[in-house]
Order: sequence, then structure tokens, then C-alpha cells
Amino acid sequence: MAAAKIKKGDRVIVLSGKDKGKTGDVTQALPRDGKVIVSGVNIHVRHTKPSQGDPQGGLVRSEAPMHASKVAHVTADGKPTRVRFETQDGKKVRVAVKTGEKVGG
Repeated sequence: MAAAKIKKGDRVIVLSGKDKGKTGDVTQALPRDGKVIVSGVNIHVRHTKPSQGDPQGGLVRSEAPMHASKVAHVTADGKPTRVRFETQDGKKVRVAVKTGEKVGG
């Protein structure tokens, strides 16, 4: 399995699709499927019938997974950047290609 360039908690921007240009934080990464769930992006609506547990019924909005290739890390100025891996002090760290600054903790 390849190293994770996008992890939970990363700030990303959507590159394509209906939510192009929106930014959000990765709430969940699904590396086996190559997908991520981003807060406030790719909202799907499910119509539910009234039941004992939910007597009101109605519309349930939730964030759906999207492919990791559709998102990119955001630099401090709000522009997308790719990520590369470097070794610093004997540790493998993620570095933004555009700015050269360290990504994540």
C-alpha cells in the first residue's frame, strides 16, 4: 500500500465536481478504497420514512466519500498543492511542493 498523502485532519480543497473550489477538513480517510470524507463537501440527501425511532421522517443529509484524487492540500494562501515525502532528522515527513513547508503535525 502506498504512503498516505492525505490523512484525517488535513485541510484540503476540492479540484473537480459539483463542489469544486470548496475547502474543508478531512474527517475520515478510507485508504483501502482510495477515498476521503471532507466536512461540508459532497453532501448527499436521503429521504426517510417515519418510523418508531424517527417518527418525523424527512430528509437526512450526510457527507459521502469522494475519491482522494479529487482533493489537494491547501497552502496558507488557500491554493492547492501536491505533497512529497522527505526525510528530516531521520523521520519521514510530508512537505508541500509549492511552499516547501511541513504538512500536518
